[in-house]
Amino acid sequence: MNRAFSRKKDKTWMHTPEALSKHYIPYNAKFLGSTEVEQPKGTEVVRDAVRKLKFARHIKKSEGQKIPKVELQISIYGVKILEPKTKEVQHNCQLHRISFCADDKTDKRIFTFICKDSESNKHLCYVFDSEKCAEEITLTIGQAFNLAYRKFLESGGKDVETRKQIAGLQKRIQDLETENVELKNKVQDLENQLRITQVSASPAGSVSPQSPSTDIFDMVPFSPTSHPPAVPTPNGTQPPPVPGRAAEIKRDLFGAEPFDPFSCAAGDFPPDIQSKLDEMQEGFKMGLTLEGTVFCLDPVDSKC
Repeated sequence: MNRAFSRKKDKTWMHTPEALSKHYIPYNAKFLGSTEVEQPKGTEVVRDAVRKLKFARHIKKSEGQKIPKVELQISIYGVKILEPKTKEVQHNCQLHRISFCADDKTDKRIFTFICKDSESNKHLCYVFDSEKCAEEITLTIGQAFNLAYRKFLESGGKDVETRKQIAGLQKRIQDLETENVELKNKVQDLENQLRITQVSASPAGSVSPQSPSTDIFDMVPFSPTSHPPAVPTPNGTQPPPVPGRAAEIKRDLFGAEPFDPFSCAAGDFPPDIQSKLDEMQEGFKMGLTLEGTVFCLDPVDSKC
């Protein structure tokens, strides 16, 4: 992130870390729209996107359409774009997906950022118009990115390799459990074949006393629902009945309950946590570039 926070030397951060970590910073702006771009960074990339969206808005404005107003909520969890009255979230841009942010140094109204879409994985350039707050919003996004990156390193970022090992062990346990079930089925098949062989080999018409069926090792199979015969106590009374077992808890082949390191924090970590961590690590590694540049290049731009 060599140029990610180069402007920090010129401008100090405008908000306290608590404001961005525990709450959010709201801004009002006009939303010119978003358009797909080929690259995640670059002044020329956003300049072309701004010109394209400004021209489109100029056409709509000449037709009597107004530029929609939105509310931006910036925090370490991302940049939310909401409808001001209903508070309906129109876009939710996570910070590790934002790679470039810039404001117009001549207009003082226009600012833009590039964000990688979570569904299509395409890079989209969002363009806004905010009266005299463009630079402040750009710096706020940079500060939020900085705090989010630090939080990632302090929490999940350092544990990526550990979580990979845990995931590998969980997969190994699942494979062993599957193998154990297959072996049990094979043993059951052998028992059935042996039982059929014994029945066919016994003399016709002979009746042998019934006895508990045994497996190939001449052992009586254990059944969790079966109960051992009651043995009278020394005074001749029957012992109290054995209480029925509660619902069986699924256990692995070692007799232990399957270990799920994420079950106690299911709300914080989604099931595909590893892919999310890898994605965040890649996004933060790319960094966020902040720039102050010039977008207005012709009279059409200034009229929008």
